[in-house]
Amino acid sequence: MRVLLAGGGTAGHCNPALAIAGIIKAKNKDAKILFIGNEGSIEENLVQKAGFDFKAVKTQGFRRKLTVDNFKTVYLYLKAKDRCRRIIKEFNPDLVVGTGGYVSGPVVSAAQKMGIPTCIHEQNAYPGVTSKMLSKKADIVFISFAGSEQYFGKVKKMVLSGNPLREEILTLSKEDARKALGLGADDFYLLSFAGSLGAREVNRAMIGFIEKNAKEREFKQIHATGRFGWEWMPDSLKEKGVSMEDADIKVVEYLYDMPTHLAAADAVISRAGAITLGEITALGKAAVLIPSPNVTHNHQYHNARSLSDRGGALLLEEKDLSADTLYEMILSLKKNPQKREALGEHARELALPEAAECIYQEIFQLLHSKK
Repeated sequence: MRVLLAGGGTAGHCNPALAIAGIIKAKNKDAKILFIGNEGSIEENLVQKAGFDFKAVKTQGFRRKLTVDNFKTVYLYLKAKDRCRRIIKEFNPDLVVGTGGYVSGPVVSAAQKMGIPTCIHEQNAYPGVTSKMLSKKADIVFISFAGSEQYFGKVKKMVLSGNPLREEILTLSKEDARKALGLGADDFYLLSFAGSLGAREVNRAMIGFIEKNAKEREFKQIHATGRFGWEWMPDSLKEKGVSMEDADIKVVEYLYDMPTHLAAADAVISRAGAITLGEITALGKAAVLIPSPNVTHNHQYHNARSLSDRGGALLLEEKDLSADTLYEMILSLKKNPQKREALGEHARELALPEAAECIYQEIFQLLHSKK
């Protein structure tokens, strides 16, 4: 089995591809896996750390307003599509899978024109432009939320799979994770992160949150700033008198061992990206979700509402976000374990933990039907 995967721009598009690659490799040790992503991107870093082969192309997204830069986007797309054709001819895949982001467009489109079977996976409740465009000729469209099918036109086959998660997310126990991080039985461990790119408003609120926590010592905490947050947040914390060497309150750019920290956490603060929600529900974590208002069709808000409306998370919109509000919400969860447990239980009821297996079985049947 030879499978080419494409997805990136954020970890939310790349991690599902890694999960799919992982289960394919686990079930077919001789399988050949290749990723295509943007050069110098987060997906290049994540894929290589996971030990898979990677080929780089250069793409970018359209600006919402009509600008000269959009002409460059078209030029890069056409150039990337030509390079993708060459990579596909050289690798000769049995299947091409796109998991979203701008880079999926030229890869999957090229494969479709070359007559190679293709699948796409949409992580969010409201699909992106790339997914809708590619779905028309895809052999299978995988969706992650019930109801998402209404946003697609006519497709060959649609499957509600959920979001595929890395195996270590599902198998690592809370006890083992806390032991690995040196946490005591009575420590309340808070995991907070601002997304792989670094949501500025989340990081701004976290400055005051961390400053207060450094004084009151209510929570042991790790916060991941994301790429752009790392450019300014450490200096801002130092100006507030917060030590970057604090053993109990750690600030990092990105968590490459996210499964360990997520498994160990008593509560989570995050954006409402689809993969994050898949992980939170699978593990039954109490979470405060701060959906980004700056995404297509406000899809993170719809993602968050899918949990909060059913008691599976607390929703805090960015317009209401402040360090004090956030601090009081987490303090309430610490002081009220019953509330924390109820959030986790309702979250777990919404989980689709067998997503990777579902996708694998569908892919397996597709390839055998093509023989």
